[in-house]
Amino acid sequence: MKRREFITLLGGAAAAWPLVGRAQQAAIPVIGFLNSTTPDLYAPFVQAFRQGLAEIGYVEGQNVAIEFRWAEGRLDELPALLSDLIRRQVTVIAATSTPGALAARAANTAIPVFTTANDPVRLGLVESLSRPGGNMTGATQLNMEVAPKRLEIFHELIPAATDFAHLVNPADPVVAEIGIRDAEAAARALGLKLQVLNAASEADFETVFSTVAQRRLGGLVVGVDILFTGWSRQLGALAARYGVPAIYQGREFAAAGGLMSYGGSTADSYRLAGVYAGRILKGDKPSDLPIQQSSKVEMIINLEAAKALGLTFPITLLGRADEVIE
Repeated sequence: MKRREFITLLGGAAAAWPLVGRAQQAAIPVIGFLNSTTPDLYAPFVQAFRQGLAEIGYVEGQNVAIEFRWAEGRLDELPALLSDLIRRQVTVIAATSTPGALAARAANTAIPVFTTANDPVRLGLVESLSRPGGNMTGATQLNMEVAPKRLEIFHELIPAATDFAHLVNPADPVVAEIGIRDAEAAARALGLKLQVLNAASEADFETVFSTVAQRRLGGLVVGVDILFTGWSRQLGALAARYGVPAIYQGREFAAAGGLMSYGGSTADSYRLAGVYAGRILKGDKPSDLPIQQSSKVEMIINLEAAKALGLTFPITLLGRADEVIE
């Protein structure tokens, strides 16, 4: 080969190298991450999702990419955000909220869908926990399942109170209906009265707590909803400001001044979601992956909040607490 021909060939190969690099980059699988809230509120859970991916060998920016879509509380925008992910031909969709999962089911997309919905069977997302069927599987927390237990714990703490409030998000009607039905059944079993209060956005929270205080209700049980999960610190702070005994599912609520929390670990379910998303990327079919259920349930008690409210926790509850904040 002549020197001039060799230089020409070498130059052509060098020019092609960026194209090869771009082709390799384009071959990286992409996860579409769909959520109803905002990235700042769910940063710890996104990190847990990344941890799950790493456990099965996927690191964002190295061998997997994540396209994030946040509805920022505007649930009516979820279908459009989902359609955008479908047009981008992502490999798998992680619909990490109940409204997002329901939007994915309604879209009937052929792309495998992963979700961290509360109870996927009751929500109609899958056929059963062991055999999901279709193209949807996921992980869930024991939050809706233990929701009636929160009212029972309240009754144990404040036995003289007969009227309690239960907070739901009317903008998420499927979850709200299930939560109200379960809470009312628990109230009847305990011989208690239950008043349902609504909050469709964070702007409604202050009215909720002022209403509970004005009506002198025994306490507030915050229902399970992704809106409340994202704003749990603010809810805890409002409970402290208005002097309202309140209970919710996450530790952040109690740490921010709420009386106590009792529920499953949202972060752990997102970690499991990341593991399953990785398995789907490796070729597993969603229909063959049974629903993962995080069994981690925690009770957190805030003794400082109890003192401010003039309440004393019985030994039976203190002994069952996973953490006591003093």
